[in-house]
Formats: sequence, structure tokens, C-alpha cells
Amino acid sequence: MDVLSGVLRTVSLQGALFFHGEFSAPWCFLSARASTAAPQLSSLVGPSPPERLIIFHFLTEGRAYARLPNGRREEFVSGDIVIIPHGDAHFIGNGSPEKPVDSFRIFAKHLSEGLKAVRFGGGGEITRFVCGFMACEPRLSEVFLAGLPRLLKVRVGSEPSGAWLEHSIRFSVDQASGSSAGSSLVVSKLSEVLFVEALRCYVNALPPGQTGWLAGTRDRAVGKALGLLHREPAHPWNIADLAQGAGLSRTRLAERFRHFLGESPMAYLAQWRLKLGADMLRSGDEAVAAVAGAVGYGSEAAFNRAFKREFGCPPAQFRRKPHTHSAQTGKSAHV
Repeated sequence: MDVLSGVLRTVSLQGALFFHGEFSAPWCFLSARASTAAPQLSSLVGPSPPERLIIFHFLTEGRAYARLPNGRREEFVSGDIVIIPHGDAHFIGNGSPEKPVDSFRIFAKHLSEGLKAVRFGGGGEITRFVCGFMACEPRLSEVFLAGLPRLLKVRVGSEPSGAWLEHSIRFSVDQASGSSAGSSLVVSKLSEVLFVEALRCYVNALPPGQTGWLAGTRDRAVGKALGLLHREPAHPWNIADLAQGAGLSRTRLAERFRHFLGESPMAYLAQWRLKLGADMLRSGDEAVAAVAGAVGYGSEAAFNRAFKREFGCPPAQFRRKPHTHSAQTGKSAHV
């Protein structure tokens, strides 16, 4: 099984493109933290602001830079995508204007106009780009987001699929500017494909010595073990069965798994089951006992104890609590 694809299906990605910029140098805008932008963008994905929002910018023409506050500039050109996995405020620009503009304050009125091109800047070199976001379940998405840097640049355009995506997005953005039936749905699906393609390119470009969940999916044995756990999380796994499925001895699998993920396969499975349980409690109305069984616990009492250790409250109380989860980890880097 493609482990990354399986997890991305589980976290219920919802994508949208929300801004189409045609800026002339010099220009610079400050994009607010994702948590600040979420209420303004929530109408694109549902009735309430998403708990986790991943902002990205895809350059379709020209050049620009991106940087975090107090971070170094990352130059990017047509075919590059810049992703802000952990929702940080950040700058995007070309040239050296005296003061950046607040994007969500200056361009707020344009968010209701679909993807009509917004023109701005000092009249010099032209840069064209689209901005989008991915909304996803916060706890489940931590699996693949936790190891990502705060600012991630990926060269999508160098891949054959990237060229197709670039042309498709240009065409669909033009269509979305008009009244073509179904164009908004096409654009939202393209944004999801673009995000997944960027992650795929990132994984393929990881150096041999890289560790973490994404690097682990690329390892033959660890990837197989992760695939088994994610395909059947409620199965009564033990290390012997998992090692047999991965084609390694128990000791060797445990060593490789810990090398990449920093914990044993069984500890990882326990965490994933609780994350799945938390998602079921938030998104459905099944009884706690039914949730416990669905994620692999033999009794409601055992699930209650493990859940309280992890989340600080029993499942029933967790279900009633406001959605306040947020994850802010990582550091700046690029591929």
C-alpha cells in the first residue's frame, strides 16, 4: 500500500485555491498565520473554520522569494511551490519595497470574487502565482507534518506531472475567473493533487540519511510495516506478525522502525489508534464503546484509560470540549 496516500485519505484533505496574483516588482505581502486566516477562508471548505490549515503558493510565471519572520529568504521560480506546513506568518515578494502589505487586509475583498486575477505592485517584472490551502484533521495530519520544516520549497515543475499540473492550474484558474460550470470543483481537486505531488517530490528528494515518518515510508521494510498498521489499525498486531509481514526479524524491524520514527512499532500503533479514536469522537456520534472497538481496544475501560493518559480527559469529556488543537513544530529548510 502507498502509505502516504492512505494517510492522506484518512486525514480528509480538503483543498482550495483562493487567490490569483499578477504582481509587478517591487512588491511584498505579509500572509497572516493560518489560524488568523482560517475564519476568512472557511466558506471555501465548510461552515466552520478548519482546525488545521496548510497554506501554499504555486509560482506559474516569473520569480519571487519567501521567508519567515527573522528567517532567510528562499528564492523560487516558475514551477516551484512554497508550503507553510505549520501555519506560520510569512512574507512573499519580489524586489525591495519599503513596507510589506498585509495580504488579508488589503486583498480581503478579492476573496469573494473567486480567482479573478488581482494586479498589484510597482510596475516592474511580472510574477504570477496562485495561493491555496489544505484543510485537514489536525491530530491525524501530525503523522506526516511533524517532521516537515516550517517553510518548504519543492520544485514541482521539474517532474513530468508537474508540467501537466502547471498547465492544468493555469487553464482552470482562467476558467474559474468566468462562469464555467463546475470550475470551482476542478480547481479544488487540482489544489489537492498539487499538494500531494509536492509531498511526493519532497519524499523522493530526501537525502539517504534522513529520518522521520516520511523518510520511513520510503524504507522498504518500515514502509511495509507502516502500510500494514495503517491498513488495519484495529487488527491485534504483535511484533512477530508485523516483522513477518515486513520481511525482517523482530529485532531488526524494531531497530529500523526506531531509527526512522524514534519509537517501537507497537508504541506507534498505540498512538495512531488514539488519534483515530479522537477523530471518530469529534466527527461522529458513535458510543465510546463502539469507538474503542473500531480502533482495536478490547474493552471500553482500557480505551478510556489510554485516552485519558494521552489527552488529559476521558473520551466523553473530550467529545464535548471545543476544538482548540494546534500544532506548531518544525524549522526552516528547502529541497
